[in-house]
Amino acid sequence: MLSWVDRDMRRFTKQRTRRFGRAGALAAALAAVPSCGASPTAPDPGPVAELTFTSSTLDLSGDLQAGTSLRNVGTLALGPITLAVGQLELGGVSVPGASVEASPAEVATLNPGASVNLTVSVVSDVALQPGSYSARLDAVVSGRSEASVGLGFVVEAPAVDVASIEIPGAPVGARQGDVLVLRAEARDESGSTMDGVQIAWAVSPPGAGLITAEGRFVGYEPGVAQITASAGDQEATATIEISPRGLTQGSFAVFGQGAQDLRFNSDLWLHGDCAYTGTWGDRQGQLGNTLNVWDISDPARPELTAELGVDARVVNDVKVRSDGKVAVISHEFSIDQQNGVTLLDLSGDCSASVLSRFAAGLQSGVHNVWVEGDFVYVVADGVGSGLRVLDISDPKSPTVVAAFADPFSFLHDVYVRDGLAFLSHWDSGLIVLDVGNGIVGGSPSDPREVSRIRTSGGQTHNAWYWPERGLVFVGEEDFATPGIMHVVDVADLFAPVEVATFRVAADTPHNFWLDEEREILHMAWYTQGIISLDVSGGLLGELERQGRTMASQRYSGLGACPGSATGTCTWAPQLHEGLLYVADMNTGLWVLTPEF
Repeated sequence: MLSWVDRDMRRFTKQRTRRFGRAGALAAALAAVPSCGASPTAPDPGPVAELTFTSSTLDLSGDLQAGTSLRNVGTLALGPITLAVGQLELGGVSVPGASVEASPAEVATLNPGASVNLTVSVVSDVALQPGSYSARLDAVVSGRSEASVGLGFVVEAPAVDVASIEIPGAPVGARQGDVLVLRAEARDESGSTMDGVQIAWAVSPPGAGLITAEGRFVGYEPGVAQITASAGDQEATATIEISPRGLTQGSFAVFGQGAQDLRFNSDLWLHGDCAYTGTWGDRQGQLGNTLNVWDISDPARPELTAELGVDARVVNDVKVRSDGKVAVISHEFSIDQQNGVTLLDLSGDCSASVLSRFAAGLQSGVHNVWVEGDFVYVVADGVGSGLRVLDISDPKSPTVVAAFADPFSFLHDVYVRDGLAFLSHWDSGLIVLDVGNGIVGGSPSDPREVSRIRTSGGQTHNAWYWPERGLVFVGEEDFATPGIMHVVDVADLFAPVEVATFRVAADTPHNFWLDEEREILHMAWYTQGIISLDVSGGLLGELERQGRTMASQRYSGLGACPGSATGTCTWAPQLHEGLLYVADMNTGLWVLTPEF
């Protein structure tokens, strides 16, 4: 299994060299150039990389599952190979809560002449409308598709004898992104309403919006949308005028910057007049073994007041307890191979001193942490390692009081709020635990699973829970597809369902911060910088098509992740006293003013 540094560096290097052996091929070609008087010979092309599926299309109709094979027909071993499935679409519109998955999802190595059998299945937490669905499966190596196959299936409308159908009370207008609930009534020949009849909904023109099997509609394009409800051989149509959402495109002004380009930067956390940023990886010999402490009492001029060195090569995460007295930082790839976490005393003025280091059972490394009262929720590296809960009522002597893990994937992050822990458990999805909420009798020392959901695409990276709205914003850190932001409805915590997505074709998201008062989600989007999204009202469908983007901005030139002393590479945002603070991998701490 790849280490975190190896895996993350491979993700960040956007133009990764394919394993073609170009240098060897070039040498062979030069050697084949004839000398004077010699007969010309064709140059040796060298090793060839080529994958192929057994067919160009795959029909999943019937039981929504089918098998195929991927074969290496080249002369070069390839791997690892990721089997990436694009969005599932109906009529050119992606379907929230439904996806197609390939098993296995990754092949470590495929040698020349070898093949692997794959099972491709439809997974859906929502009812599927009648119609023709499509998706695409790609075999991805080093961020590039080496082979693809089109997927499709048809959901047939059930036969039913209906005399008439109507859509009573349909609105005549709505803005882009407004969610409407439509209702259709089917009647028999006597005029009586027929219960239990499945209604098939459709939108015209295609792409004008999304309507679910339950009649929830959201408009994408300004203009006239025709909504048709049908059952049997009867149908009815409602006409809705979709107007622009009307948001003014905003921007960010650079208010201040705390430059730090000696090491790559990682996460950040702010409290009072102090900011704390971690470090990551290897930047020309400078390891990520430092916590940087900044005085932000004058946010226009952040001042680096302390640099705390620790035994790590990656200080991936830092969290400060709500009282501002204790912080926790994570260790990965420690030289002493102990890793674990370090607890810090923050009683000084923008300084940090070590209270204790805890490593028992955490030698594999710690990727992320969360502090809630007297407990630290620790994300241990490795498949099956999962979550540890530490009691830090005595921060000089932490103790493990609980553990939780899914054996089939690694845990990437944890977010705790209202006695609930939201685990970003990569390909096992988003797992909700009761750690004191009481919904299933859990506590910090006895975490109990409430529910889980595997969002389309997997690779669940981070989560933000918004209890007032019953929503979780979930990041998918996938550089091949690339990743997207998923919205999960957890109004019923026992039955989460994905309802919406937001995507940017050029890159994948990282960490989020939600301005709950203004209903704006600020998203770090690596090379794309900061993207701020209007998340007011109901959320459904493809949010990037609804005029909801309020600002999208790089603050330091073109994107480069990670790279030079310049170039935007946004890791994490945090809203603090009206300003947006941003940790940038290349350049340090930025202070931005939202101008919207």
